[in-house]
Amino acid sequence: MNLFLWITIGFIIAGFVFLSFTKKKIEHRPNPTNSSIIWWVVGTAGWGVASIALITWAFYTIM
Repeated sequence: MNLFLWITIGFIIAGFVFLSFTKKKIEHRPNPTNSSIIWWVVGTAGWGVASIALITWAFYTIM
């Protein structure tokens, strides 16, 4: 397989692990602030958009 595809898959897996640990950290706080929750949502949306763009670009370069 293409190296770029492996980098893309690694980015997606690393982002998923990071966001899940961050979510657990926020949930275990006694009083999570609204700004930390909003930044988590913004980070998740940004990671999702970047993942979709990388997957699209990776499959475009393979074909």
